[in-house]
Amino acid sequence: MTGSSFGTLFRVATFGESHGPAIGVVIDGCPADFTLDIEHINRELERRRPGQSPLVTQRKESDEFELLSGIFEGKTTGAPLAFLIRNQDVRSKDYESIRDLFRPGHADFTYYAKYGHRDYRGGGRSSARETASRVIAGAVAKQLLAAAGISFLGGVVQIGAVCAGSYQWDQVEQNELRCVDPQKVDAMRGEIEAARKLRDSVGGIVEVQAHGVMPGLGEPVFARLDALIGGAMFSIPAVKGVEIGAGFSSAAMHGSAMHDEMFTDGFHTNNHGGVLGGLSSGAPIVVRAVVKPTASIAREQRTLNRDLAAAGIETKGRHDPCVAIRAVPVCEAMLALVLIDVLLQHQAALGMRGFYSSPQSIQYGMAKDLTDGC
Repeated sequence: MTGSSFGTLFRVATFGESHGPAIGVVIDGCPADFTLDIEHINRELERRRPGQSPLVTQRKESDEFELLSGIFEGKTTGAPLAFLIRNQDVRSKDYESIRDLFRPGHADFTYYAKYGHRDYRGGGRSSARETASRVIAGAVAKQLLAAAGISFLGGVVQIGAVCAGSYQWDQVEQNELRCVDPQKVDAMRGEIEAARKLRDSVGGIVEVQAHGVMPGLGEPVFARLDALIGGAMFSIPAVKGVEIGAGFSSAAMHGSAMHDEMFTDGFHTNNHGGVLGGLSSGAPIVVRAVVKPTASIAREQRTLNRDLAAAGIETKGRHDPCVAIRAVPVCEAMLALVLIDVLLQHQAALGMRGFYSSPQSIQYGMAKDLTDGC
């Protein structure tokens, strides 16, 4: 199976299936002589871990990892970093009833159409279980980027029809929804609970930001930074829409309102989300990803079997009623993987300042977030 690797200089390859013995990731291209904070990786995995609250899947996985290579005496050696997470709580029997059925909205049919065979146990490689490997790689990338002065924010800004009305980033990890607006937590929780009572699921929107990004990262035309970010976000299971900056709302704006005017003290707005002409502008990178409702639901639906005959299906097992909650660290990880890769390419091509110095970004003076609700 191809398509399991990502990046150019900072290369990431994930492996393993949802109900196999283990999942993992190999990172090639990590700079040597860097002190890696293992606890930081554990904290990032904890944010994605299943079973962390009643509002997510109750599959019990500790997501403890084994570091197999690439570290000696606490520092990276320049050799590939290899991480392994052993699956602990698989219940493959939950999927026996659908082994010959295709779940609507899932990758069952398309995987079977491509390969002539599929792993029906939780979806195999198409399962969001794979994203734990991305979070590990993203945690490594975040540490490298922190040394270059780049930091990240991420949170849920919409669940169902309920949208955040304000952004309080310091409150994101204080509620089980990772919502940026503490005043909307109860309403968003109500959307999830209502869907679950109907044996259904609900979608949401995740916003991630990168601050301190130097201007000039990315390449013109086909390797535009926004194109790379879009591709990275769309590689996440269940993501069906991506926008940068004002995104789709810019269609209703005049140029005089959309354009980020430049002043001696920097940009006062950030409608372009930190990207101009495919290159970073020095303003924060602002990305939103639309996460569709979970495909596996217990509600009866119409489908086809492997003989393409009509059938009914009810999916058993443990699934998130809203994927957006646990997608926050995954979206952050993918943004970090894009940025570390383009930063390393930028420095390799232009002979920029040393990796561990802090690049100066253009000042950004906008005092409010881009959106004020839906």
